Amino acid sequence: MIAADLKDTAEQAAPAPGIAQALAFLRREDLLSLPDGKYEIDGERVFALVQRYATAAAAVPKFECHRKYLDVQYIAEGTETIGWAPLGRMKVTEAYDAGKDLCFGCVAAGEWSPVVLRVGQLAILYPEDAHAPKLAAGVPGAVMKIVIKVAVQL
Repeated sequence: MIAADLKDTAEQAAPAPGIAQALAFLRREDLLSLPDGKYEIDGERVFALVQRYATAAAAVPKFECHRKYLDVQYIAEGTETIGWAPLGRMKVTEAYDAGKDLCFGCVAAGEWSPVVLRVGQLAILYPEDAHAPKLAAGVPGAVMKIVIKVAVQL
């Protein structure tokens, strides 16, 4: 996992081509005016999901992981906590669905770390990263988040 301010990403990591495309999309001047939905960047290899929702407190966060895509999760408005743990700590509760590239599970209390993202910050979550998005950072609040899916395998 990488967590950083969008403005610092070019200096902090040498991004792979798909990640470079994702970061370029996030630098669009019209980003905040985009309606919710899916935006193709490079077909099914790189695409963005624009989402608006309210974060929620979770006593037991629901973790997820992916195999085909890594996530670039960017906060455009609001503040969100994402739970993070190495994948090996996640106990699978819902089997992997290849069509959705999604598996759900839980991570024991004390075995995961909260990552708080504020406006202009992002997390890059690899297939080795179990993560629980949409968690409140203190109190629940409105968020605009762009999740960019970058294929690591298809």
